[in-house]
Amino acid sequence: MAHDVKTELIALLTQARDSIAPASTIPVQIERPRDPAHGDFATNLAMLLAKTLKKNPRDIAQQLLAELPASPRILGAEIAGAGFINFRLATSTKTESVQAALKQAGDFGRSRLGGAQKIQIEFVSANPTGPLHVGHGRGAAYGASLSNLLSFAGWDVTREYYVNDAGRQMDILGLSTWLRYLELLGESLPFPPNGYQGDYVRRMAEQLQHAHGSKYRRSAAELLAGTPGLPASERADDEAKAQREAHLDALIARAKDLLGEDWHYVHQHALSEQLEDCRSDLQEFGVEFDVWFSEKALFDTGLVARCVNLLEEKGHIYLQNGAKWFRSTAFGDEKDRVVQRENGLYTYFASDIAYHLNKFERGFDKIINIWGADHHGYIPRVAGAVKALGLSAEKLQVALVQFAVLYRNGQKASMSTRSGEFVTLRELRGEVGNDACRFFYALRKSDQHLDFDLDLAKSQSNENPVYYIQYAHARIASVLKQWSGAASDWLEADYSRLDHPREQALANLLGQFPEVIEAAARDLAPHSLAFYLKDLAGEFHAWYNAERILVDDAAVCLARLALAGATRQVIRNGLSILGVSCPESM
Repeated sequence: MAHDVKTELIALLTQARDSIAPASTIPVQIERPRDPAHGDFATNLAMLLAKTLKKNPRDIAQQLLAELPASPRILGAEIAGAGFINFRLATSTKTESVQAALKQAGDFGRSRLGGAQKIQIEFVSANPTGPLHVGHGRGAAYGASLSNLLSFAGWDVTREYYVNDAGRQMDILGLSTWLRYLELLGESLPFPPNGYQGDYVRRMAEQLQHAHGSKYRRSAAELLAGTPGLPASERADDEAKAQREAHLDALIARAKDLLGEDWHYVHQHALSEQLEDCRSDLQEFGVEFDVWFSEKALFDTGLVARCVNLLEEKGHIYLQNGAKWFRSTAFGDEKDRVVQRENGLYTYFASDIAYHLNKFERGFDKIINIWGADHHGYIPRVAGAVKALGLSAEKLQVALVQFAVLYRNGQKASMSTRSGEFVTLRELRGEVGNDACRFFYALRKSDQHLDFDLDLAKSQSNENPVYYIQYAHARIASVLKQWSGAASDWLEADYSRLDHPREQALANLLGQFPEVIEAAARDLAPHSLAFYLKDLAGEFHAWYNAERILVDDAAVCLARLALAGATRQVIRNGLSILGVSCPESM
């Protein structure tokens, strides 16, 4: 197949290079020209050797071709431009991919590039304080597709979700739920503007009341006793914001005192409900995780304290105003960071450092964090902490995901509901479907802004890329149902009968699938696969519209069925990686 011929061509060019420049170690590189008129493969080797050999690149190209061993898989070669060499494959070489796709089926395109190295991909990791929104959805789709891609390309992938179940945000959620519960019981008190406002909080409060009645009731007077008041609602200055935060913290402390052991139950109820909602949302979206890692476990096992002690022993911690600071400026950060406050509580950054230490201690060969683009400034301090601990920062890679902007009727759609909440992933899935969500999220490089056209995602037209690709699969399925033979017969087809230019182009594109997989895996770029599948569907539709498959000539019919069957298989393999279904009819 074409993947093998690329390797063969590199070997042949290496032999030719060694013949004319024995001392040269310049690696041979070949690529597919963008314009098919320039051949199937091209190399700039002659131009790279020009400086060493002190000759005109075109003359060197002539020498390379003279020394190039013959191969029946290569039809010919020509020199172009300043010294490029363009190669054309034999017809039989192009159709090798058809038989390979049929024989290998779901394994066609699978690679050993990763060498079974252990790789951990942590993604989504949203605070379990509310429903996942459309921004989380893009991170979920990218992380899941990337995990599938790297697994297909030979890595041993662990998919992980880091659950932020410790700290202030979870306390705020617990408090918000309890305050709504008190409202249901008739207690009148002002709800803090910086608490969680969504309807989902009211639903959790209703569950609490339904299951436990008034068990957790405390009076508003008890709760507000000694609590600092709120500033006027219209004030938005820094002092007012600080007063609102102080009021919220005082309410949390007071709630813990009043509820005692019952606070843990209320807190755990809110966490469990939101975490389960998150799990089910992601599962419905086709996104699964191998590990759900608890932030709280880092504290329970003492790893956060051990981590800060390690940094202290290595001289990277200093005391200032009673707090412990990590000297992150020594590792490229813009300022030093607090890891333990003067009250003894560890910061979120401290638990993050401990989490990364845990990742390294689990023995992964590579660690990929998928973060929202707003976390860009967080990268230097985490990478610095990894270096400070004496770990290999080269093993850590952070992939950023930009937010998705929704468009409807050509206009930017509202990203939030009337209550100020973001449009949820579940709402988006309900409107356009899982397949459109997964594919549209994968259509752009993760760190590029994504304009999500809701009308296009729902349309049944050739302009809708996911519909266009799925329609190609359904068309093939329809043709194959009309044929009465066995699929095993395709392997015995005479592929030389695939002599139409469109058939050659389609077969050649099928052969590029393994190359696309490896290139996309190297670049952490599942969007490359999405583009390839769109091009493949285009080639198939062009052929289908120009030629009949079920013709009277039995040999031609069998060869065309084989080509169609191979195309169906590659579409299946590619869409499976992207988490998109392959309907048999549409």
